Amino acid sequence: MLAELKQRIIAGEVHKVYSAPKILVVDDEPLLRDSLRDILQHNGYEASVARNGRDALVQIARQQFDAILLDLYMPDVHGTEVLDFIARRGLDTPVIVISGDDSVDSVIDALRGGAQDFLRKPYQADELLKRVGNVLQRRRLELENRSILQQMEQSEKWHRFLVNSSPDFIYTLDCEGHFSFVNDRVESLLGFKPSELVGQHFSSLIHPDDISRAQYVFNERRTGKRATRYTELRLRCKECRPRNLDSKAVTVELNAIGMYEESDNKFASRYLGTYGVAKDLSERKKAEETIYYQAYHDLLTGLPNRVLYKDHLNLAIAQARRNGEKFAVMCLDLDHFKLVNDTLGHVFGDELLLAVGSRLRACLREGDTLARMGGDEFSLLLPALVGSDTVIGIADKVIAALGRPFHIGNRELFSTVSIGVSIFPEDGETGDSLIKHADIALYHAKTCGRDNCQLFHEGMSAPLSNRLSLENDLRHALERNQFVAYYQPQVNLRSGQVVGFECLIRWLHPVRGLISPVDFIPLAEETGLITQLGDWMLNTACHQLKTWKEHGLPPVRLAINISPRQIEQTQFVERIHAALNQHGLHSSMLEVEITENLIMKDVEHTVEKLKQLSAGGIKIAIDDFGTGYSSLTYLKKFPIHTIKIDQSFIADIERDGDTSIVTAIIAMAKGLKLNLIAEGVETENQLAFLRSMECDEMQGYLFSEPLSAQAATELLAEKVSLQAMVGG
Repeated sequence: MLAELKQRIIAGEVHKVYSAPKILVVDDEPLLRDSLRDILQHNGYEASVARNGRDALVQIARQQFDAILLDLYMPDVHGTEVLDFIARRGLDTPVIVISGDDSVDSVIDALRGGAQDFLRKPYQADELLKRVGNVLQRRRLELENRSILQQMEQSEKWHRFLVNSSPDFIYTLDCEGHFSFVNDRVESLLGFKPSELVGQHFSSLIHPDDISRAQYVFNERRTGKRATRYTELRLRCKECRPRNLDSKAVTVELNAIGMYEESDNKFASRYLGTYGVAKDLSERKKAEETIYYQAYHDLLTGLPNRVLYKDHLNLAIAQARRNGEKFAVMCLDLDHFKLVNDTLGHVFGDELLLAVGSRLRACLREGDTLARMGGDEFSLLLPALVGSDTVIGIADKVIAALGRPFHIGNRELFSTVSIGVSIFPEDGETGDSLIKHADIALYHAKTCGRDNCQLFHEGMSAPLSNRLSLENDLRHALERNQFVAYYQPQVNLRSGQVVGFECLIRWLHPVRGLISPVDFIPLAEETGLITQLGDWMLNTACHQLKTWKEHGLPPVRLAINISPRQIEQTQFVERIHAALNQHGLHSSMLEVEITENLIMKDVEHTVEKLKQLSAGGIKIAIDDFGTGYSSLTYLKKFPIHTIKIDQSFIADIERDGDTSIVTAIIAMAKGLKLNLIAEGVETENQLAFLRSMECDEMQGYLFSEPLSAQAATELLAEKVSLQAMVGG
C-alpha cells in the first residue's frame, strides 16, 4: 500500500485527486454569493453556495468540503458560530473569512477561532484566487503529511522525506524532552540546523515567557494518549538566521501527540516521547497586528483615531475619579481647510494634515494624548490639570505653533486653528458629554472669528441648540411650502419707471414667524440645501414673470441671487435655460446676481459658465460691489452687464458725507459701459446725489420695500413712478 502511494505521489496523481476542489461559499448577499461562485467555477473549482449561516451548517454536516469562504455577518447564524460548529465536529476544513465591516474585533476572533485566512470586502478576483490557492495548497500538504504519518511505522525513510518537505516545523522528543528528530524546515524558520538541535532540551528553543506553557504541554503528553491542538508558543530564533527578519522569536501553532510503546495492556503502555508539528503563524500575527493598528489608528498621520481616543478618555475618567483630579478635552479644527482641498487638491491637503500632526505632537506634555478624529479635526486629552490656566497655556502654544507658515512643496501656506475645551468633571462626567461640550465650545470659537480658544460654559448650549433646531426646520421647510418670494422694485432714475425687481426669499416659519435670509441662508450654504433653495427661487421667479406676461403688464427683468454651490453644479446653465423655456420666457427677462467673492473662486470655471449664460441672453450682475476682492482685471474677464453698489457705501453719503467710493464706482462703471444700480437708497439726499452723478438705477426703501407678489403686481399695473412716490 505504501509503495503504491509513493508511486502515485511521484506520478502526480495525488494532486489529481484534488484537481477540482469542492468549495462552499457562505454569504447572505445573493449578488456577492453568485459572483464568488462564478469566479471559482470559471477557475476550475467545484463551488457550492449556502444562502445563510443555517444553510451552511446543514451542508457542512452532510458533506466534506476542501475549503469554505465564510461571511461573518449574516442575519440568522453568525460566521463565528459556523467556525465553532466546524471546531466542535473536529473538521479540518480550511476557512477563509470574508468581512466588509470596519470593525475588526470579530475578524480577529475568527482567526483565533480557527480561520486560516481573511479577505476584506471589496476585493480583487486575483487576490481571492490567490488566497484560495494558498489554503488549498496548505490543505493538500497537510493531507499528504497525515497520510504519510499513518504509515510512518512502515517506512521511516519515506516519512522523513515527506516531513522535510513540509512547510511546518516537525519534530520528535524523547521521553525526557530532548529533540530526537527535527525536520529541515527549522533552518529557514529559526536559523538552526537540525543537527544543532538534536539532543538539546526543547526548553532551549522556547521563549522564556512561554516555558511554563510548553512544560505543561510536554508533561500532559506523558499522562495519556492525548493530543494537543492549536497551542500558541514563541520559539527563539538563532542570531543571524538566514531570513532577514528583525524579530527574535517566531510564534507557532503547536499540535502534538504522545508516542507510546504498544502493549496488550493499554494501561501499561510505555511513553516513548512526543511527535509535534509547529505551524508558522508569522503571517497571521502580522495580519492581526495590521487589523488592530487600522482599527485604532488614523492611517494618514499614524495618530490614534476616534476609537482609541475614546478608550484613553474612559481610562482618564476612571483615573481622575480615583485620584480626585481634573483633565481637559480639547477639540481642534483647522480654519478653512476645505478651501485648501478645493483649490490645491487632496494630496496637498493630506501633506498639510501630516505637517499639522507633527507640530501638534511637539506641543504635547508627557502623558497627553493626540488623536485625529476625522477630516481636519484633531483632539487632545490633557490629564492631571492644575487649573484652566494650564489649558489656556497649551491652547496658546498650539495656536502659535500652527500659526507659523507651512512649507509644502514649493508653496508657503498659512493656517489657523479654532479650539474648544471642556474640563472634567464640571463640564461633563462621561466621555460623550465632554466631547460634545468641547465641540460646542469649538463652534463658538469659529463664530468668534476663528483662530482662538473657547472654554465651554453652559451659556453656549442654547445658541447651538437653536441652530440645530433651525437646521432641522430648514430641511422640512421646502416640502412644507414655508418659503415665500418678495420683490423689491428697481427704478430707472431718468424715467422714474420700474424696470425690474430683485426676487428675495423669505421663510415664513410656523412658530418663529417671518425669518430674514440673513438668518438662514448661511445655514443653507453649510448644509448644501442652498441648491434646492436656488432651484425654488429660479422656478418661482420664472412663474411670476409668466404671470405678469399673461396679465399684459409691462415687461420687466427679474433678478435672482446665485450661490457658489449652484454655479458648481454640472447642469447649472442648462437648468436656468430649462426653467425659462418651460415658462415660455425670453432670456433677457432674467438677470442673475453673483457676489465678488464668487467670481474669485475657480475663476476659469466660473467665467466659462457665465459666458454661456450671457451668450444665451441672460444678464449678469455683481451684487454688493465694493465689499469683496475683485479687481478690474477680473471684471474685464467676466461678461458683466450690471454693477450694484453696496448699500453700506450709499449709507456713507448720508452719514458722513463720504461720497468718494460711490463716485469712484460710478466712474468705473461708466468707463466700462456697465449698467449701475444703487442699493439701499433710503433718503432724498442720497437720491439727489445719485441723480447728479447720473447713476442709472436705484433700489431701496425710499421707493419701496420688498413687496409680496400681489403688491408687486399692483405696482406694475398702476405704473407707479419714482416721481409719484418721492417727487422731483
